[in-house]
Amino acid sequence: MFEDKNQGRTSLSELGEFKLIEHLTQFFSLKKTTTIKGIGDDAAVLSASDKETVITTDLLVEGVHFDLSYMPLKHLGYKAVMVNLSDVYAMNADAEQITVSIAVSNRFTLEALEELYAGIQLACDTYNVDLIGGDTSSSTKGMLISVTAIGKANKEDIVYRDGAKPTDLIVVSGDLGGAYLGFQVLEREKQVFEVNPNNQPDLQGYTYVIERQLKPEARKDIPRLLKELDVKPTAMMDVSDGLSSELFHIATQSKVGCKIYEEKLPLDPQVISTCEEFNLDSTMVALSGGEDYELLFTISISDYDKIKGNPNLTVIGHITKENQGLQLITRANQEIALKAQGWNAFNK
Repeated sequence: MFEDKNQGRTSLSELGEFKLIEHLTQFFSLKKTTTIKGIGDDAAVLSASDKETVITTDLLVEGVHFDLSYMPLKHLGYKAVMVNLSDVYAMNADAEQITVSIAVSNRFTLEALEELYAGIQLACDTYNVDLIGGDTSSSTKGMLISVTAIGKANKEDIVYRDGAKPTDLIVVSGDLGGAYLGFQVLEREKQVFEVNPNNQPDLQGYTYVIERQLKPEARKDIPRLLKELDVKPTAMMDVSDGLSSELFHIATQSKVGCKIYEEKLPLDPQVISTCEEFNLDSTMVALSGGEDYELLFTISISDYDKIKGNPNLTVIGHITKENQGLQLITRANQEIALKAQGWNAFNK
């Protein structure tokens, strides 16, 4: 669990903003040929190219998007980058650079921010992206992290949300629901800890779902896999707010409906067993859980033979005409209207 131990730690006020940025970013190296100038000047400089530029940004707020009582700062830094890289890959683009801006209260020491930036650096090294800038500021309450990611893609390769057509197949990478269940396990153990701080968290048997929550991986491999298979999705996005919410985005932008099949939803065995323990319906968890950061996309039915049997991909349904709405076909072969009830930052 997170403990605040300022004694013997370095106060941020001892460094000042510029020395703080210099200190936190001293071990970051530039890897991309498109990065001309990174950190250290008034602005970063990127080389122009004949490719399209993809830009995405996310803001993570303590108490809304993360809880430091069980989220290690190194994991938080890593996850903050993943959230953004996932959006770049969802455009069928390659991520190249990021900027990171943080605001922190005086309860955070230099050593705490070193941990945060160690996670950011691990993400940059693992996914081969450059940290090229950002900002630091003080906060009156908690921590805020804003990451912007920049990617590149050939114009003809970019995939939007509005290209799905009736009879297209709906495909998802990986499996669903794990991150939400990891959150449930961590919340339960936090409550136990608050009642009795001598109780150590019992996390055995939950390794996979906790990792899905604390250290998600963006699916950089999927755009590459699809290119190798000679498949270009007709629409694509990442599963951050929950499968049903993402399906609504694609359906709205593409002006279509869809049918997905309950029996086809990919679930890890640990997801199923944890759902049983928490008395949760695994289908609802897969539909509404969120934070899985898998890729959801549609493909022409003529491309089915190219992807069938691939262990990374699961066909979960197909696109229909707009007037048919969004439907879940249950195991009992009943049609149920889907609801977009995934994550909403403005709900308590």
